[in-house]
Amino acid sequence: MPTRRKPKTLMDLPSPTSLSSWWNFGSLLGLMLISQTATGIFLAMHYKADVRLAFDSVSYMSREVFHGWLIQNLHANGASFFFICLYFHIGRGIYYGSYLNKNTWFIGIALLLLLMTTAFMGYILPWGQMSFWAATVITSLISTIPHIGKPIMEWIWGGFSVDDPTLTRLFTLHFIMPFVIMGTITIHLATLHHSGSNNPTGLKSTTDMVPLHPYFTMKDISFGVFVMFILVMITLTAPSLFIEPENFMKANPMITPTHIKPEWYFLFIYAILRTPPAKATGVILAMLAIMGLAMMPKLHFSNQRSMTHRPISQFMFWTLTATICALTWAGGTPLAYPMNAIGAAATTTYFILLFIIMPITAKFENTM
Repeated sequence: MPTRRKPKTLMDLPSPTSLSSWWNFGSLLGLMLISQTATGIFLAMHYKADVRLAFDSVSYMSREVFHGWLIQNLHANGASFFFICLYFHIGRGIYYGSYLNKNTWFIGIALLLLLMTTAFMGYILPWGQMSFWAATVITSLISTIPHIGKPIMEWIWGGFSVDDPTLTRLFTLHFIMPFVIMGTITIHLATLHHSGSNNPTGLKSTTDMVPLHPYFTMKDISFGVFVMFILVMITLTAPSLFIEPENFMKANPMITPTHIKPEWYFLFIYAILRTPPAKATGVILAMLAIMGLAMMPKLHFSNQRSMTHRPISQFMFWTLTATICALTWAGGTPLAYPMNAIGAAATTTYFILLFIIMPITAKFENTM
């Protein structure tokens, strides 16, 4: 019986023939990282990490730098596209049981935390009203850590409030983080290639493989061209689609916005964070909402890896997706009735579904 030829390059990597379009979001994330890094480097050439000059330097880039408006809006809107691809990528991992590749999954969670941190720091840099107050509110959450929280918060601020040292530090870290993320992605891919890619059936498919190139590389390129086309079209026709209007005003520590909120891709976490009356409880729940993903391998009680042939689990998965959408909707509105009640209900539903109902459903399906 002939033995399968060992791949000499990445292009020869054996890949399951059943891989669907949901597997394209991994390569799209790589494309978006390259796009964000390239545009970010050009923006850094003109940005001034000074509270008196930061807002005006961003305005200068848009008005005076040759094609600066295009680079800036590609970077700003690219962040939203990045997280759209990221959430689809995570959703695919949950639906098809990719979290059972534990090393790959845990490194992916580390990447998620790095990306969220980088995006938050980038949101602060324009130094608009929402940037300043989001920085003040989110960094002050560190003070909930008993005994050492307040000293750490002041150390990060570089003083007793968000000011010039804070902005300089966040800009420096924001510039460095993409290269840290690239290194982590390399480890992520290495563990994936060691364990082998999952597929929609959830079954081992060592006998049904094709080379990565040209079968999947051409598909990745097609999806990449399509996504970049949509990004460019939004940048040209609706450049401010994802930007909060308050951020077009220069930061003023003396005027608090009516409703402080982060970017849309953090709204579901923000809704969970502000649901409990106690700040410390909100921080714990928000951390659990993200770090709870690390418990997915332990909570997998099904005999089948994928949800492809598990209709009840599929229903629960889409219910969880709808719950996250409800949290995003609630997080973008002021904390008043009825949105506070909707946010509280969605928060409770999120944790019950993720940690109780979905594992029980998997066990029940084993008996069917």
